[in-house]
Amino acid sequence: MNRMIGSAKIGVILGVIGCTLAACAIGAGLFVESGVYDIGADDHHTQIVLGVIEQLRERSIGVRDRSIELRYVEDPERIAAGAQHYAALCAGCHLAPGVTKSEIRPGLYPHPPNLAQEDLRDGRRAFWIIKHGIKMSAMPAWGKTLDDAAIWDLVSFVRKMPDMTPETYRQISRQ
Repeated sequence: MNRMIGSAKIGVILGVIGCTLAACAIGAGLFVESGVYDIGADDHHTQIVLGVIEQLRERSIGVRDRSIELRYVEDPERIAAGAQHYAALCAGCHLAPGVTKSEIRPGLYPHPPNLAQEDLRDGRRAFWIIKHGIKMSAMPAWGKTLDDAAIWDLVSFVRKMPDMTPETYRQISRQ
């Protein structure tokens, strides 16, 4: 008899959990279908949405970048090659030494980090982001057009860029 009561309780609990999950799924579907949330890049996310997106981004990258073997380069020619890729592909959004604004940057949301001022200690993370991009952020997956060696050149350059003068940047990037 006690076993039947225990099984009935488990059945009720599972039923309540199932109904709750179904109600949440229906509510989420209705919210999305309503179009009430403004997805325009010219308006900021709510704090809750921003928090969820940031947590999702951080955890997603953190899980995936663990297996990347660091391959920094010290060869000045390869770092200069990274600087040239950066000038052509990245500076418009992420700026550069001596560059404080660009045509495209004001319209980007979320605003990309100013990599000329960022201390990028985590090369695995930088490599993963450059190679795979980030959805809904305008950060493209450069791994579709650059090989891993070119991406490591970029990562190595970006790690040195905060200590660079505008003149040094212009020289090595040939700007």
